[in-house]
Parts: sequence; C-alpha cells; structure tokens
Amino acid sequence: MATVPAALLDLLATKVSFAHLATTMANGAPQVTPVWFSFDGSHLLLNSAKGRLKDRNMRARPAVAVSILDPENPYRYLQLMGQIVDVTEAGGDAHIDALAKKYLGQDTYPGRAPGEVRVIYRMALDKVQTMG
Repeated sequence: MATVPAALLDLLATKVSFAHLATTMANGAPQVTPVWFSFDGSHLLLNSAKGRLKDRNMRARPAVAVSILDPENPYRYLQLMGQIVDVTEAGGDAHIDALAKKYLGQDTYPGRAPGEVRVIYRMALDKVQTMG
C-alpha cells in the first residue's frame, strides 16, 4: 500500500476538498464524478447510493483513481490510484451524515431520497502521485 506524503495529508484530513473519482464503464470508457470523501489514515472512504452509476462501476471494476486539488492552490494536488477493497452498507447513513457536516455544515445529509441505501467504498492506495 502506498502512503501519502506528510506534507499533503491536509488534503485528505483537514481541508474541505472535493475528489474527482474515475471509474470504468462496462464498455471500457472512463467516467468521472466529483465526490465527497473521508480518510481513515490508510484508506480513502467514498459514499454513494446503491444502484448509481459509480456504485455499479466500482462493484464491477474495482480499479479506480482519484484526484484531489488543494482548494487554495490548484497546482498542489494528489492523484491516488487503487482498488475498492470493501463495499458495505453498514454505517453508510452515518458516514454520509458525517460528510454532510464536513462539506455543508449540516448534521444530516439533505439530499437523501426515500428508500435510498447508502454505501461506503473503502479504497486502498496502490499508487500516489503528487504536485506541490
């Protein structure tokens, strides 16, 4: 597992930065979505609703990449490549609420649809590239 240089850990741990998640479609085409994330010290944690395109892509083809720009300096960034090593619904609602607190300052995620099932995807970091 690759490690993120200490000088850029703030992009994962303390700054409010969006990640751009690249997945692969069934036909091999790339698909990119801006996403919220958290970091547990070794894995990037992503959250989505079950059945969405990125959910289907990550389950079928777990190789993914993420880019994260420093919101104060776009020439300072991380590119993380790796694999989705765990997919779970356990804790999915609490995780999206924690992300809503981080990104929106709200205690609960306001975009939840009726009957929506939230899923956490744990991304192992196989390669880290940096700038800045």
